[in-house]
Amino acid sequence: MIRVVLPANLRTLAGVGHEVEVEVDGVVSQRAVLDALEAAHPELMGTIRDRQTKKRRAMLRFFACEEDLSDEPIDAPLPDEVQRGKEPYLIVGAIAGGGL
Repeated sequence: MIRVVLPANLRTLAGVGHEVEVEVDGVVSQRAVLDALEAAHPELMGTIRDRQTKKRRAMLRFFACEEDLSDEPIDAPLPDEVQRGKEPYLIVGAIAGGGL
């Protein structure tokens, strides 16, 4: 099982706790995890990725094993620790703002 940590607003929308588990068949990539997450929680469709293009939303960042994977290829395998369930795949709301 792959562990996924969601930001508070998506946890509320999906009606889940801080961490959810999804099962992924085959290569454990960001795309595969997001596909499994949306299949298990269809209310999240369109919130993490665009419904048509499946492009990840700009105001979300994606992390695993203390590495920012937001700009990594979506089909690249996730780290072994995530694949074995030892570390979670984190979806984090980006913080934007300007200076004073």
